[in-house]
Amino acid sequence: MKGSTHLTIGIVVGAAAAVYYPFTLKNASLYIAVSALSALSADLDGPSILSSKIGKVSKWLHEIFLWIGVCLAAGVIYQYSTHGLVNQELSIVSVVILLLGFVAKEGVTRNIMVSLVGCGLLYWGWTLGWNWLLGLGVFVAWVPWLNHRGMSHTIWATLFWGAIGWGLEQQLHVEGIMAVSICGYASHLIADTLTPRGVKWLYPLSKRSFKIRL
Repeated sequence: MKGSTHLTIGIVVGAAAAVYYPFTLKNASLYIAVSALSALSADLDGPSILSSKIGKVSKWLHEIFLWIGVCLAAGVIYQYSTHGLVNQELSIVSVVILLLGFVAKEGVTRNIMVSLVGCGLLYWGWTLGWNWLLGLGVFVAWVPWLNHRGMSHTIWATLFWGAIGWGLEQQLHVEGIMAVSICGYASHLIADTLTPRGVKWLYPLSKRSFKIRL
């Protein structure tokens, strides 16, 4: 399944959450950002077959995401180092955009860069005492080295991602973040289940690939 399809589904899930829960512009932005990342995060495993199938426009968009994410992250770090303040919403958006920029890339260099981002999130989460950020750091540092459609494409990874979403929901006191995280992540696995290769939902307990042919 193409990355653009996963991203579209994620945005739709986030938009649906924005309509379902009490609407504010900030909450709607959070729902869409979290859901978009959730829908694409499983493809942080690499090297990925997604990389060879994206078009020029997608590559251009991912480059833009990457550099915008870097700039936003630098702004958050500067604000924290000079004023000791952390804008939680801006921090989350910067992480989301930065990781989106890595989804369609592949190779050892890319994996190292993603893992370094994960280590940075681990340190940041430990420094601030944000358990959900520690969990995200573990996920981001670990997943790039997995085989594509391996452990990151399982029910266990979905539950782990949901736990990260629950921690973020408790941090921000925004209802529905955990549900959006789970639905966004699960949407990726469901979409891949509709492809000929399918998904090993129960790996490593079972190596059976579940698939639904339309």
